[in-house]
Amino acid sequence: MVHCPDTSPRPSTFYDYRVHPFRAPDELRGGAERHSVAIVGAGPTGLLTAIGLAQHGVHSVVLAQDVQVSHGSRAAVLVRRSMEILQRRGVVDPFAGKGLPWSGGRSFYRGQEVYRMTMPHEEGQRHPPATNVQQQYIEEFLSDVAEREPLIDLRWGSRVTSFEQDGEEARLGVDTPEGAYMLRASYAVAADGGRSDLRRMLGLRMEGRAYSGRFVIADIRIDLPLPTERLCYFDPDWNPGNNVLVHRMPDSLWRIDFRLPDDETPEQALEPELLRQRIELTLRMVGHPLPWTLDWATVYSASALTLPRYVHGRLAFVGDAAHLLPIFGVRGANTGIQDSDNLAWKLAYVLRGLGGPGLLESYSDERVEAVREICEEAGKSTRFMTPPSRGYRLMRDAALSFTLSEAFTKDLLHWRTARPHDYRTSLLNSDPAADAAFTSGPRFGAPVPDIRLADGSHLLDHLGPDFHLICFGDGDTQGMGDLLKAARRSRIPLRVLLLRREGTPPATGYDAQVEDTGSNVADRFGALPGTAYLVRPDGHVCARWLRPEPAALKQALAVACAAQE
Repeated sequence: MVHCPDTSPRPSTFYDYRVHPFRAPDELRGGAERHSVAIVGAGPTGLLTAIGLAQHGVHSVVLAQDVQVSHGSRAAVLVRRSMEILQRRGVVDPFAGKGLPWSGGRSFYRGQEVYRMTMPHEEGQRHPPATNVQQQYIEEFLSDVAEREPLIDLRWGSRVTSFEQDGEEARLGVDTPEGAYMLRASYAVAADGGRSDLRRMLGLRMEGRAYSGRFVIADIRIDLPLPTERLCYFDPDWNPGNNVLVHRMPDSLWRIDFRLPDDETPEQALEPELLRQRIELTLRMVGHPLPWTLDWATVYSASALTLPRYVHGRLAFVGDAAHLLPIFGVRGANTGIQDSDNLAWKLAYVLRGLGGPGLLESYSDERVEAVREICEEAGKSTRFMTPPSRGYRLMRDAALSFTLSEAFTKDLLHWRTARPHDYRTSLLNSDPAADAAFTSGPRFGAPVPDIRLADGSHLLDHLGPDFHLICFGDGDTQGMGDLLKAARRSRIPLRVLLLRREGTPPATGYDAQVEDTGSNVADRFGALPGTAYLVRPDGHVCARWLRPEPAALKQALAVACAAQE
C-alpha cells in the first residue's frame, strides 16, 4: 500500500504551512546501507535527538510520516531547562526571538483573584522560567536545522509499517509515495508520539493512570490587551464545577483550554456553534469580548502513564512514545526534550565505542525514574484540575471556597511546573563520600546552573557536547597539574574549564578559562581552590571533589560511561 500524506497546506490564520517534498532515498533504488540510527518521528523530541547525535558526529535518518509540521499550538510552553538544552544544541536563537517570556500567573474563583503564582527567577539567569511558542514553530526551527545538517537525513512522507531486530541491527519497513523499502540501522529511536506505532508493534503497555476528564484546546486569533501570563478560572458561571485556562502566544494567538462537562462527547464539544459560544463567554469573563477568528481546536484527556522500560533491544523510546503526561505543568514536550538530551550522548558513545553495554540501560533507568516522579507530582495537579471522583470534587471545591478568605489552601492552586530532574540515584554517579563533603553547590545527578560569568558569558557557553571538568583556583593550586595530566590521558573526550580566582594570571594547559570575579561561581558551587566538578555531556554533574585525585577522575569517567578503563 502506497503511503500518500496530505499535500494540501494545513489551514491557519497566522502560520504559513510549508509542504516539504518527498525525496526518494537510495533504498528505493536498490541501496542497502546500514545507518547508525533510525529515528521514527520528526516532532521536537525526534529532531532534537538527531541534532544531539550530530553534535557527537553520529549520522541518523529521521522518518517523518507527514510532509508538514504539526497542526495547532499543542506543546506551546518551553521551560527554562528546555531552553538551556536548546542553548547547548546551538539552536536556541529563533526560539528566544519568537517566543514570549513569562514567569507567573493568576488563578480566579467565582470571579475573584485568589492566587498569584511566581516562578523562581534569579538575577543573571539567561532564560526566563517559561517561553510561549507554538509547536508549529518548534518543529519548523528544528527541522530547518536538521535539513542543513549533513549528518541528518530527514525523510518527509515516510511511514513505518513494520519493525524487527536482532543482535546486530534494527530493520524498519517504510512506506512512501513512491513505494516501500527496508531501512537498516544499528539502533532505532521511537519518537512517534502518544499513539506510537512502534509501541503497538512491540505489544508494549503503559503503566499509570488515565483520568476521565476531557478538555478542549482552542487557538484563536485576537488582539487582547493582556500580559503574557497563565490565567486560570475555576468554576466560572458558564462552566460550573470546571475550569478554563487562557494563555497568550506569538502572532496575536491566544490559547483557551477548558474542561468539558462529564457527559459531553468530543464531537459535541467541537460543534462549531457550541464552541463559538464558549469562546465568547470566555472572552467576556476576561473582560474583553472582542472580534476573534478560530485557528484550530481539539479535545484531549489527561493521563499520567509511562512504559516501565524505555530500551528494548536496539530500540529506545522517547517523548510521548515513552510516556503520556498531563498538560498541567507543561510537562509533555519539556519531559521529552530532557529524554532526548539524556539519550543522544549515550547512544552516540555506544556507537563510538566509548560507552559500555549498560550505558543505554542507564537512559531507561534515569528517565523512567524521572517520569515516575513527574507522574506522581502531575497527578496532584490533575486531580485538582479534573477531580476523578465525587469525593475529590468535594475536597477540591472546599479548598477553593477557603481561598476566598483564607491563605492556607492557596498553595494547592500551584500547578507544579516542569523542572529539571536530579539523577541523584544514577549508577553513573561516583564518590558519594566526596559529594557529601560539600556544603553547597549542585550535587551529583543535578544539572549545572547556567550562571552568568564576570566576562558577560554564561557557564553553558563553555560546556559543549563532551564531558567537562570544571576546576576552581589559579591553575597552579596543589594537585591541579597532576589532575590536568590525567584529563589529557583520558580516552573519553574531556574538556577542562578553569574558573580562575580574581586577580590571578592566566594559566596554561586548560581548554578554556574565565576569571571568577568576586568568587561568584565558586561560592555557588561550594568550591575551594583546587575543587573540581565532573559534568556529563547532558550537563548533569556525575562527580565532584573538594580535593580531587587523578585516580578518582579516571574511575569517575569510567563509571559515567558504564565502561572499564
